[in-house]
Amino acid sequence: MEEGAFGGWMQQVNRTFNSELSDSQRCVVFDQLISTSGATQLRYLSTKLECLLKRDFLRLLPLELSFYLLTWLDPQSLFTCCVVSKHWNKVVNECAVTWQNACRRLGLKINADDLQVQNGCHWKEAFVAAGNRRNQLASGRAFEFSTVYGHTARVYALYQKDGKIATGSDDQSVRLWDVESGRCLSVIQAHTCADVKFDENKLITASFDNTISCWDWTTGERTQHFIGHTGAVFSVDYSDELGLVVSGSADRTVKIWSLITGELYNTFHGHKEWVTEVLLRHCAIDSIVHSKGDYVLISMDRNEIKIWPISREVNTECLKTLTLANNLDRSQCFQPHLQFDGLYIGCASDNGIHIWSFQTLDLIRIIPCNEFISCALLGIGSVFAILLDQYHLCITETKTGKLVSKCQLPAYRRSKRGSSFLAGETAWLDGFSLEQEKGLVFATSMQDHSIYLVKWKDTG
Repeated sequence: MEEGAFGGWMQQVNRTFNSELSDSQRCVVFDQLISTSGATQLRYLSTKLECLLKRDFLRLLPLELSFYLLTWLDPQSLFTCCVVSKHWNKVVNECAVTWQNACRRLGLKINADDLQVQNGCHWKEAFVAAGNRRNQLASGRAFEFSTVYGHTARVYALYQKDGKIATGSDDQSVRLWDVESGRCLSVIQAHTCADVKFDENKLITASFDNTISCWDWTTGERTQHFIGHTGAVFSVDYSDELGLVVSGSADRTVKIWSLITGELYNTFHGHKEWVTEVLLRHCAIDSIVHSKGDYVLISMDRNEIKIWPISREVNTECLKTLTLANNLDRSQCFQPHLQFDGLYIGCASDNGIHIWSFQTLDLIRIIPCNEFISCALLGIGSVFAILLDQYHLCITETKTGKLVSKCQLPAYRRSKRGSSFLAGETAWLDGFSLEQEKGLVFATSMQDHSIYLVKWKDTG
């Protein structure tokens, strides 16, 4: 058929097809045409139909709207989208916000400075790295273990700071160790230690001989002796800024001392049991008893947590007493260790982890610990909590209580006060950093007087 005649014929067919035929008749026409078409016509028809019926909405939508839709997808769906086509892979990899949200859900801590990086591939890689870390924790491959030896009697007191750990023993010595190398850096001949604290210049020890001492690391000499308790001193803390030492004792009192002169400033009464822990910390929020930035003195026995004013007034009363919920018969008790980050007070008990808001001093949450036996709360953050039961070092999600990792430990020495074990650096409890975690996770004394260290493994 000539070109001109073909054009006229097509116009006639179009008019008839659109105006004179019903929908069913049009379908019959298509059936007839398809049945009489050859391979060339059918291939052409397939190509045209695919373009008409399969619309790539990510290609058609504005990029900002595509990014918004992707933020609703879970990570597994995002990875599936990456293999749909080159264009989808490009769009998904460019969507930094989507991968940032996925990183947060996985437990990655993202600071304001980190958000300046708007490279989607960077955040996708960060998500993969964080996922690998979670898998390593779940499979027990995240940690490495070592043991240091030096003490000749049981070790009751441990404290870690800045990559070093101090240990106090019944052999009347305190040793300072480098965590990374396991090398002993210093030894001071002191007294039997129930608790130790230190900085780069000094060491402060609380003793079963009812006294507290301050020692010079360089000379090994005692620079101050605090005498006044009538029972073993189980816990000590101090502040250079305030020039104060605080202590808790088996005589059921809390005392405040001058760090410089050793003078006893005040004695607080009110505990009915041994005072096993005292903390002197900054308050990070305005509360009903303190202003933001104030120092807070908190003490604990097996049944009560008390908050005190830092005062030299005689017969000072505590500001608030916190107790376990539904424990009128005192059948439950607090487990070591007391936690305070300036915003929340936390402590484990036989029926879960209790968390109080320091702003209102109300109990705001109890996280069940059904999987653990007599667990001690070693640290708690906004993302993770680290706990110790009789046989395992455990990491859980703070919000859900879901178990993330359970690491079998050798038989360790466990004191009722919890002074013979501690958590290492705890910044990661608020979320993994973009860099791999390093350093000490946990330390405990052993039956043979050695110190067992759990550290982050360098997985490359």
